[in-house]
Amino acid sequence: MRTPTTSPAEAARLIRADQRLLLERIDGLSEAELRAPYRVTAGPLGHFCDSLHDLTAHILMWDEINLAVLCDAKAGRLHWSLDPRWETAEIGSALNVGGVEAGRHIPSDLLLHRFHSVGAALLAEIEQYDDASWADPSTGGGFGGGIGALAEYVCTTPDGFLFAHAARHLTPAAVPA
Repeated sequence: MRTPTTSPAEAARLIRADQRLLLERIDGLSEAELRAPYRVTAGPLGHFCDSLHDLTAHILMWDEINLAVLCDAKAGRLHWSLDPRWETAEIGSALNVGGVEAGRHIPSDLLLHRFHSVGAALLAEIEQYDDASWADPSTGGGFGGGIGALAEYVCTTPDGFLFAHAARHLTPAAVPA
């Protein structure tokens, strides 16, 4: 059984800081500037982003998956992405490439609109819990711990960055404390 190491307020604070880090990097950039070559810190499965637009699409895809994981848990279901067949480096890499490729077909302004919307929904999903329900094993939808442990599990990069996905790819030194 896992137990969360954060409170819902702390998780939301870390997610906000990570969102802000990416938004500060991309705010005010034109479509051409967002799609210009940009080298991100790759990480274990990060060999697929060639621009800040790509990075935004990548972060967005995982935020959407993580939001769905938490919503499914609230409904008492385990999300498809928690099936062991999906939790391999090969499949994770395929999801990454597919998510970025899909994002390349969307104008940057719409991608950013979606990023803001999904980010707000993810925060709202987390902020609905109090400390007791965050740690209550019955809120995990079948995951070995409460919704907080599940959120920490899905919002941790493969190399251990908790609620700091954008920071992981922009610069590890910028991981929110």
